[in-house]
Amino acid sequence: MAQIDIRRKHHLSNSEARKAVNKLAKSIAKEFDLDCGWEGNTMNFSRSGVDGHIALEKGEVHVFANLGFVMGMMKPMIESEINRHLDEQIV
Repeated sequence: MAQIDIRRKHHLSNSEARKAVNKLAKSIAKEFDLDCGWEGNTMNFSRSGVDGHIALEKGEVHVFANLGFVMGMMKPMIESEINRHLDEQIV
C-alpha cells in the first residue's frame, strides 16, 4: 500500500489555516471524488482506494493518505497536486 505523508510549515492563524485547508479539500475532493469532513482540527477524507486526513497542528499542516493499488499508481500525480495546492493556499 502506497502512502502520502506531507508536512508543511505555515504562519497562518488557526482560522486562516482552516479556511485554506477547506479550499484545498474542496478542490482535491472534487478532482478525486472524495468524501471529507472535519473532526476537531483534522479533515478526514476517503473513497474507495483512499483513506487519509489533513491535520492542522500549531504552525504546520500534515497531509497523510493510504492509497490502494490503483490509486498508488497515481501517487506522484496526487502528491504533485497536493503540493501545488499547499503552495497556493498555505505558504
